[in-house]
Amino acid sequence: MSDITKFHSLAHIFIAFIGGVLLLAIWYNIKKRFKKQLEEDDSQKRIDKGLLYLSFALFVWVFSGMWMYLSNGLGFANTILYDIGYSLFSVLNNLFLLLALFYFDFAPSFLYKNEKNTKIITILIIGVSVVTFVLIQILKENPIAYGMRWSGVPDLLLSSFITYLLIVSFYKTFMNRGLKVVAVIAVVAISLMLISQVPDVFIVIDEELYRNLIKIIAKTSLIAIFLVLATSWVIQLALTPKPSEMKIKFLDWSLVNITIPSKEIYDKTIDFGAKTTQYKNLLKFAIRRKYETGDKQYIVVSSAGEIKSQTYLSRIIENINSILELTSETQLDRKDIFTFLGHGKYRLRIIPENISIDKTLLKEFEKTSQT
Repeated sequence: MSDITKFHSLAHIFIAFIGGVLLLAIWYNIKKRFKKQLEEDDSQKRIDKGLLYLSFALFVWVFSGMWMYLSNGLGFANTILYDIGYSLFSVLNNLFLLLALFYFDFAPSFLYKNEKNTKIITILIIGVSVVTFVLIQILKENPIAYGMRWSGVPDLLLSSFITYLLIVSFYKTFMNRGLKVVAVIAVVAISLMLISQVPDVFIVIDEELYRNLIKIIAKTSLIAIFLVLATSWVIQLALTPKPSEMKIKFLDWSLVNITIPSKEIYDKTIDFGAKTTQYKNLLKFAIRRKYETGDKQYIVVSSAGEIKSQTYLSRIIENINSILELTSETQLDRKDIFTFLGHGKYRLRIIPENISIDKTLLKEFEKTSQT
């Protein structure tokens, strides 16, 4: 093992370890500080679980670095034992990243809280690892042909797919939170992670010093991005209204009165005016939340559901923010008002006791819904 490789392995281990511990510390702080708030949201798929899986991914980096360092020091780097360990850590790393993205609001729609697709991709990750392991054993004597290490091709293709998922998820998340510079840095850092793997396949561009330098820069930057993400989650939780503090009253057609103290909204009356679709959709959610039993208080939002698109939910929030002329610090987010339950199901976050609907309005709405 060269001095450059030793330096990279040790730096990799300690940087990932510190990052993993910091993420766990933030996660523990979230669980402790916001325990009551998290318990009020009975959705089983909470965003803090994504943070936990990101920390697990970093600890996989720690163990994989230790495995690489020990294999070279103890002389089993070219044995089947090392290949088994390499495949195992590759599966765990990709799996934890995938599970983390499962909780990202802005992950690609086919992944975000979609259990079926997540299981399919998990099987794909395991399958690619098995294929890579088999190719390594088959091509043990002649691993390089035409300037390429062919056993690394499946893993590089999988890494490209994971990179795509990470870039989309992190970029959209940070852009939504107003952290444009961080969003760009995240794209660069994640891209560098993929670029650093290219020499493992295309031997003709292999350069040990620059390859390891890129890896260190990419991993350090990515860990910093994880920490910024964790911090933004803490801020988001702190600013998220508690369901028990929010109140909503439906006074008449197009007229709604809301109170959300954490957003500095006190007894404000909103006139949706000509935007009757947004008003009716919000009233649907309120009726379902107030009068149905616990497991039937949702509305399916999909092409085959009662509400055809999530865009309609976003428009409700945009209209409220616009009508009330809320500042950037107090503007409502879709998650402040609606809880996603999975499988296209959404529910109003406000507790039934704090929802008031004028009786005459309710009768008129029921009549128009039946016609």
